[in-house]
Amino acid sequence: MNTSPNASSGLPCGNIAAVRVGTAQRLDGNGRRTAYMKHAIDGAARIHALGIDGDTQANKRVHGGPEKAVYGYPASGYDGWRADFPEMAGQFVAGAMGENLVVTGQDEASLCIGDILAIGSARLQIAQIRQPCSTFAAVLGTPKVVRAMTRSRRCGWYYRVVEAGVVQAGDGHDVIERWNPRWTVARFAGVAGARSPDAADLAELSLLPGLTPDWQAWAMHALSKTQAAQSPPR
Repeated sequence: MNTSPNASSGLPCGNIAAVRVGTAQRLDGNGRRTAYMKHAIDGAARIHALGIDGDTQANKRVHGGPEKAVYGYPASGYDGWRADFPEMAGQFVAGAMGENLVVTGQDEASLCIGDILAIGSARLQIAQIRQPCSTFAAVLGTPKVVRAMTRSRRCGWYYRVVEAGVVQAGDGHDVIERWNPRWTVARFAGVAGARSPDAADLAELSLLPGLTPDWQAWAMHALSKTQAAQSPPR
């Protein structure tokens, strides 16, 4: 188990409760394949630029890649899911979101876009939020969870890999650099899911350090639309 490198820095420290990986398997009778379902591993696993050894992505058009190399989710988030869907409470256990890293001691309100974390011997950066998809709904058995994730902001986060390394359950999950203290994951998720995002927020996000280029481009496009809608007719 790692000792926290920033215990006196005031930046949030957490822990890895589990490391989870999975391989593609059939989800339904339509032949859809997914690596959403993952299992916890014993011992250490290597994190590299495209993910964790032993983990795969079935649909690489929308999953995986350097900006979605690893997916983290806070263990505390499951309390909210069980409260919102008591009839499905038994499904909301660690791994239900398809996460690679189950994180304790931190959540979307305490972590920020661009945060660099020491996780085992690796260094990862929070690059973007997770958006709910049809596979998420199919695995859990209802489309209601898609809307609930957007509304609740219990989305988790994707990391890019700054330095490859080795991670295992019990390691720290400690913020060692904070680039954007005003932009928690939860705040960003709220803007991303809003019908009419604030123009000032969009302008800031379009240049936000550490945010993925795709999301920066989204913010720029949304800002252009907002400005056009606010311009008086000629």
